[in-house]
Amino acid sequence: DGWRWWPGAAMVDGKIFCCHGGLSPDLNHMEQIRRIMRPTDVPDTGLLCDLLWSDPDKDVKGWGENDRGVSFTFGVDVVSKFLGMHDLDLICRAHQVVEDGYEFFAKRSLVTLFSAPNYCGEFDNAGGMMSVD
Repeated sequence: DGWRWWPGAAMVDGKIFCCHGGLSPDLNHMEQIRRIMRPTDVPDTGLLCDLLWSDPDKDVKGWGENDRGVSFTFGVDVVSKFLGMHDLDLICRAHQVVEDGYEFFAKRSLVTLFSAPNYCGEFDNAGGMMSVD
C-alpha cells in the first residue's frame, strides 16, 4: 500500500535523478512526475509503472521488452539522452539484486543500489549505500 503514496522520483542537488526502477519512454519533462496525484494506484503501463519497474540492459539500444512482463528495458543511449536533456549527472535506482550492493551502468552514469544484504536468504549479495558530497 506504500506505493500509493510514493512520490515517483526524487532529485538530489539538481543533478542526481533517483527512482525505484528506471526511465520511461513517456517521461519528457520532470513536471510530469510532479503532477502525479497521490494516493494513486500503480497502473500496469505508463510513466509511474516505468519509474517503478523498468530496468537498464546493456544489450538493448533504445527501449526493449522487459522479461518481468511489465514496463521496459532501456539502453545506454536512453540514459545518455535523458541525462543530457535534463542536465543531470547521474541516475540512481534500485529494484535489482546486485552482488556488491551497487553496480554501475553506461560508463558510471547510472548506478543500481541494492541495500538488502543476503536478499530473502536466497542471494549472497552485499548491501549497498551511497553518500553524496
